[in-house]
Amino acid sequence: MKLAIMQPYFFPYIGYFQLIHAVDKIIFYDDVNFIKKGWINRNNILINSSAFLFSIPCKNISQNSLINEVELIFDTNEKERFLKRIELAYKKSKEFDNFFPVLKNFILNDSSKIISELAINSILMVCDYLKIDLNFDLSSRIHSDSSTLAKEKRIQHIVLKEEADVYVNPIGGKALYHKENFENLGLKLQFLESDNIKYKQYNTSFVPWLSILDVLMFNDVKETNKFIRQYHLT
Repeated sequence: MKLAIMQPYFFPYIGYFQLIHAVDKIIFYDDVNFIKKGWINRNNILINSSAFLFSIPCKNISQNSLINEVELIFDTNEKERFLKRIELAYKKSKEFDNFFPVLKNFILNDSSKIISELAINSILMVCDYLKIDLNFDLSSRIHSDSSTLAKEKRIQHIVLKEEADVYVNPIGGKALYHKENFENLGLKLQFLESDNIKYKQYNTSFVPWLSILDVLMFNDVKETNKFIRQYHLT
């Protein structure tokens, strides 16, 4: 079995969904420290032909807090403001009329109180929209017994406990995880690297690696699923 372990991000970039596609199960790593100025509650969309960073407001953000402890400040007014920003940015995009109503329904009806729950729900919503089968669990729910272990040791512990034999991590993890350390435990470590994905946005130069929201505003379900398969494992 192939396993991935990732912090939950709010509408992450397409590489996150490639990771989901590449594995049999993903563990949402929700009981690790919140990373300020990371991707848990922030991402980029396209505004005026450039990447624009948005943030979902949270209460008392601290790197000493766990992701599943950080409360949201995402009331009706904040939700409406977020949706208006998305609408203004993408109302002329090819798939706006198809995808924006789905996004609006999700945002207005989601009742999450903490950022980890909202982020996970955003990923589940996209998977449902794209008809992607998702087998997942939460580290806080079934792997809290290993929370005191160091980073790589805890990852290995979870992989072994899940009875997986392959752990897949985004390519950026090459600096954190070492194949020989996994091989010593009878495990295989693979890194996922995205291919050079491009699609037509507006009549401007392409801006890559924005939130999955950007992909879904310019590409239909079939096209997006094609992009999700454009990666390789090393």
